[in-house]
Amino acid sequence: MFWVQLSVLLTLILFGSQMKGVGLGLMGALGTLIFVYGFNLPIGKAPIDVMLIILCVVTATSSLQASGGMDYLISIAENIIRKNPKHITFVGPFVTFVFTLLAGTAHISYSLLPIISEVSLKKRVRPERPLSISVVAAHFGITASPISAASVGMLGELNTIQGNTLGLIDVLSVVFPATLIGLFFGALVANNLGKELDKDPIFLEKLKDPVFSNSLKELHENSSKHSFSKTSKYSVWVFLLGVVLIVLFGVFPSIKKTSMAESIELIMLCVALVNVFIAKVNPVQISQGSIFKTGSQAVLCIFGVVWMSDTFVSANQTFLTESLHVAIANYPWLFSFAIFFAATLLFSQAATVKAIMPLGIKLGILPASLISMYPAVNADFVIPSYPTLVAAINFDKTGTTKIGKYLLNHSFMLPGLVTTIVTILSAFLLSSIIL
Repeated sequence: MFWVQLSVLLTLILFGSQMKGVGLGLMGALGTLIFVYGFNLPIGKAPIDVMLIILCVVTATSSLQASGGMDYLISIAENIIRKNPKHITFVGPFVTFVFTLLAGTAHISYSLLPIISEVSLKKRVRPERPLSISVVAAHFGITASPISAASVGMLGELNTIQGNTLGLIDVLSVVFPATLIGLFFGALVANNLGKELDKDPIFLEKLKDPVFSNSLKELHENSSKHSFSKTSKYSVWVFLLGVVLIVLFGVFPSIKKTSMAESIELIMLCVALVNVFIAKVNPVQISQGSIFKTGSQAVLCIFGVVWMSDTFVSANQTFLTESLHVAIANYPWLFSFAIFFAATLLFSQAATVKAIMPLGIKLGILPASLISMYPAVNADFVIPSYPTLVAAINFDKTGTTKIGKYLLNHSFMLPGLVTTIVTILSAFLLSSIIL
């Protein structure tokens, strides 16, 4: 019966991943219904904490967007990228990583990808190179962020381990430097993807089209100058102060009077409120911004798919534990493959943490090892239907960033795999030294 249930789970996830908007979440709800009423499984736990964290962080980020603070941040990123055009394959992903880390969501990359594409094209750098690794960097910024739902979810799972003393600062002290190392090697690989533009037959053929050729000539040599109000800049400082407070709560847990999840929720909502007063943001604008809409969709998707996954995993935990126990006991690092596979299907770092990490705890994997394997949740680049991947493909006018003939041989696969492998190996090394 396990294999039948697994087939149902995988089928619904695959169908849901092909649907736009909240389709994955709705398919997850259907799966939960089938498991409970069709297979008589006890219903699993809905990821309420993760959902609330995402909603609160998205609200704070949306207040930043409504105040003009997000545009101010993007202008800073744009200046950094444009001042280092020759090293765009390394600068682009670094900037994207940092901004994702601060915002707690990879969706901020939508504003950076067209800039990266434009700068690379002007310098005749194959856009596939910086775009592919920048998308990967945006995903990995989530697991290195102190305010992402995935990181807080990971902390929550660690707190369920009896005798565990590792906290948020321990997670970040390993994952952050390991990710930087992984991204560097990922960028090295990306820097050698494909042919140079002046030797690429597809690009050379496109140059024969006068419309395409003229569009390249119209690219501005310098970014346009924008002026930002003081309130826009103040809103950025308010948001950053909120991030600093969250980090302080992680470093000094004795000063917080609630759980880490509740602390983040309270701080982020208060950040949004302060921005309403300081930047004179209309609260209605917060819920109408693109970030809020995208974040709300993510909440519903996570709600459905994690509920379904938890129902399945909880009901089959004994079978899964017994099946994996021998292999994992001898080689704990093998569990990273299970995490990676789950992340490939779930399209969410937070959802993967909630769905698969409890199984690792049941298998007796040490907290330090779980932290080292945590970056494996960034496998949402494998199937090229994730919004950031699709956006990067669309922003590349040259067509070099693409989905391959066999689906999985796409532009993001090699940089993503190298980044994942090197990050996990680096994390194991660092955890053995630091933790």
